[in-house]
Amino acid sequence: MLSRLLKEHQAKQNERKDLQEKRRREAIAAATCLTEALVDHLNVGVAQAYVNQRKLDHEVKTLQVQASQFSKQTAQWINMVEGFNQALKEIGDVENWARSIEMDMRTVATALEYVHKGHLQSTCS
Repeated sequence: MLSRLLKEHQAKQNERKDLQEKRRREAIAAATCLTEALVDHLNVGVAQAYVNQRKLDHEVKTLQVQASQFSKQTAQWINMVEGFNQALKEIGDVENWARSIEMDMRTVATALEYVHKGHLQSTCS
């Protein structure tokens, strides 16, 4: 009877050990699946962040090139406007010079008329 009790006890302990080992393997498998799912989820986010960073880097380079071209074009426009302003000033100077010459010529013409009238009156008298 004692030996039968001992065998039953050992059989129950073996069943418990087997059950515990089975549950341990299931827990390890579940933990492994969870870990893999978490890593996969994180990898998707990291991969998307990497793709976004590459796109941003490309956009930054493109923007730098465009900004440089715009700066050069703006400098050219400024030079053209300055040249145009200088030409307008020169035209203004020529116009002012022409008015000055015209006024001088009128003064000379008036003086010549005055002299001519004075000369005619002195010869007629």
